[in-house]
Amino acid sequence: MDFNIFMNDVVSKAREEITQAGYTELTTPEGVDQALNKEGTTLVMINSVCGCAGGIARPAAAHAIHYDKRPDHLVTVFAGQDREATDRAREYFEGYPPSSPSFALLKDGKIQTMVERHDIEGFEPMEVIGKLQRSFEEYCEEV
Repeated sequence: MDFNIFMNDVVSKAREEITQAGYTELTTPEGVDQALNKEGTTLVMINSVCGCAGGIARPAAAHAIHYDKRPDHLVTVFAGQDREATDRAREYFEGYPPSSPSFALLKDGKIQTMVERHDIEGFEPMEVIGKLQRSFEEYCEEV
């Protein structure tokens, strides 16, 4: 199989998985600015094609939001695919190095906390769900 065809299929399925979970995909810097400057809380899932994204982060992203408190807005950027959008999103994560997959929780456009790759890789999806929901508990309003 041609590598590019294979990768397009992998990327397409990864994009579909996270958007079906309710996240809005951001593919441009302008789209990132518009989404991350909204009032309220915004969860940004930095998507990736790595194994820990597919086996841990995306499942955690899909299931963590079924909670009494959750972010007002759910968005995603795709590291390594939509580079300009991902770079712009990372400008909002002041104090945190680039990390993918990862999750950033912003409130009124300001970073509050992150679940970085080292908080994802090697953990079970339920552990990451717990980490996300603890941050929702602290920063988000009841739905």
